[in-house]
Amino acid sequence: MCDDPMLPEPVAGALREYCGLLGEHGITWGEPEVHYVRLFARRRILPPHLMGRFWRVAFHRLAERHPGESPNDLGARLAEPDYDEVLRDTLRGDLPAHAAALRLDPGGHLLEGGPRVVLRAHPRRPVDPVRIPLLVDSRRDEPATVRIGGLCRDIPPRGAWLAEITPDADLTLDGAPVDLAPLLRIAPAARLRLRSPYPCRWSVTGENGQGWFPHGVPQRHDFHGRPYFHGDDLALDVPAEPLTVTAARGMEYDEAGTGLTPRQGQEHLVRLTPHRIYHAAARGWYGGDLHTHLNWAGDLVAAPAAAAAAQHGEDLHILNLLAGNVAGARVYDREALEHWIGRDLPWSDATHIARMGAEYRNDLLGHAYAFGLTGRPGRLHSGFDGDADWPPNSAGLAELRELGALLGYSHPFGLPVRDDDPAGALFGPVARDCTARELVADAALGLVDSLDVLTHASIPATAAVYRRLLGAGNLLAVTAGTDTMISFTRSDNQSNPPGWARVYARVDGVLSAESFAAAVRARRTFATTGPWLELSVDGHGPGAVIEAEPGRRLSVTATAIGPEVSAVRIRTADGVRAGAGRLGGGDDALTVTAELDVAEPTYVLAEALCEAHPRTLTTCGYALTSPVHVDVAGRRVARGPDVRWCLDWLDLLEDLVRTRARLPKPGQLGDHLTVIERAREVYRARLS
Repeated sequence: MCDDPMLPEPVAGALREYCGLLGEHGITWGEPEVHYVRLFARRRILPPHLMGRFWRVAFHRLAERHPGESPNDLGARLAEPDYDEVLRDTLRGDLPAHAAALRLDPGGHLLEGGPRVVLRAHPRRPVDPVRIPLLVDSRRDEPATVRIGGLCRDIPPRGAWLAEITPDADLTLDGAPVDLAPLLRIAPAARLRLRSPYPCRWSVTGENGQGWFPHGVPQRHDFHGRPYFHGDDLALDVPAEPLTVTAARGMEYDEAGTGLTPRQGQEHLVRLTPHRIYHAAARGWYGGDLHTHLNWAGDLVAAPAAAAAAQHGEDLHILNLLAGNVAGARVYDREALEHWIGRDLPWSDATHIARMGAEYRNDLLGHAYAFGLTGRPGRLHSGFDGDADWPPNSAGLAELRELGALLGYSHPFGLPVRDDDPAGALFGPVARDCTARELVADAALGLVDSLDVLTHASIPATAAVYRRLLGAGNLLAVTAGTDTMISFTRSDNQSNPPGWARVYARVDGVLSAESFAAAVRARRTFATTGPWLELSVDGHGPGAVIEAEPGRRLSVTATAIGPEVSAVRIRTADGVRAGAGRLGGGDDALTVTAELDVAEPTYVLAEALCEAHPRTLTTCGYALTSPVHVDVAGRRVARGPDVRWCLDWLDLLEDLVRTRARLPKPGQLGDHLTVIERAREVYRARLS
């Protein structure tokens, strides 16, 4: 993986360097430890539903340490807490099935954790080492010393330590050995051969939920903690015990599965074929994930072949692999970007296009994806590791646009908000948390083409902001960017396979990076975590502009397909106009219709709401179309409440820049204020 002779030397050299960083520093690769970098290792054992509790515990610890400070001041201190202790307090004694705990009690210790199955050694086939996260949890009022091999840690009273062990590790507590045998169970081995007519995402699990993988294949787990790997003809060693095997292939297919108990010492052939739920390309629509990473720190180094296997295994038409920094100056995969810029990656074919793209990042102002670059960008980040928050994001976006990039803000908003919440509800208590704070200005100035509403952040919050921006007169396509990181094997939804959320674009002619980008710019899109979603307004689909006179009646139809769909809605600038629902989901299409009488300029879009479903690889399932704009007498929609909401946002942005941005040089603040004032002028003109 770190020394592939088939790769161009600059790319191979970068991978070797990353292997060195991983070996020296572990999962952070030596990045400056801002709060989300410190979270990397903890997310490997933190269930997704406990993320909110984790941050509440962290803020509570900060408030105890700094009484009287404002939420914003506390947010700036998020790198201070002992995250191992925060993790321990978040779990409240519970333990994920793949982890273990060493509880240090006043009278001794207790080793917790269900036994991991290991196979009886085979002389001709190596066995991948079993690695178990170990949470050392001290309930003592005095310190203790824990040693794992050559690694030693002094645990303070009531302290905690998150480590990792292998079955043969030498673990001692205050110099006395700790028996790890209860964590393991040896089972006789059998062998599976998995075959499908096309590359799939496979999962092989035992009755205890433990996953089994081909030798040398990274042990990836999705949002639900399910193991997975990709291929169409694979062999793997497994225990001769009851197993469940499933095969899936992205959101356009259902899941095929079977159960079996293989016989010891024998090979068993399993053939599975996921069948289509819908066929987007046959209708001229192609799905893409516009925000993924090959390497972005992590617990392994990912070679391009890993992205190729995932793209074909998920039948993902467009894959945008972003070069980007984490918390310092290093831009990961810059060498791959510079080598392949403007060209399809080697595994691309007629219906699967992969490109190297870039992420422009400032944690105070927001992050944006760039797809379809034709030249090397000069700057991809600001505000990290003590650097100035300058220039404004608008300058970086303008340069990327000059280089031909399709642009959109990524993972924009994480706080839960309602449609009628004021702008300040989205700024939140944390100053540097990746919130897309400059979005409202850059949308008005025409610097972004889209908004990633389907993302690992809050989908409902981002959808609410998207509707505000549309209602204020901005032209933005709805898109999807998962922020999947192939170098992480277990990290909430960011270790999902790429394409778990997709933007579908109706492409004119042959699929290419250029034709896909053109379709997104034309707003012929819908974004989804799974369902197919159609919108027709008098025969026009997303991206269309209808010139209408007052009193005209429009016929609207919205249809969703997918087993998770529970409701379909039609929305205009004034809110939900029609909807239909069902209980329990279903395989049949769900359709809603409405007749709209035009009075003022508006927009029309469709959305699909979803019930919880195994194929939804995030907190909530959802689908949303880009709008059909209905102009009246040459006027585009610009609702007063939405425009004033955007103006309020710009006031908050100005205050944030004045009080929180690092702008040490003369003129830097003025550059930000100029961008904000230009955006104000746009919105004020729309009010008139």
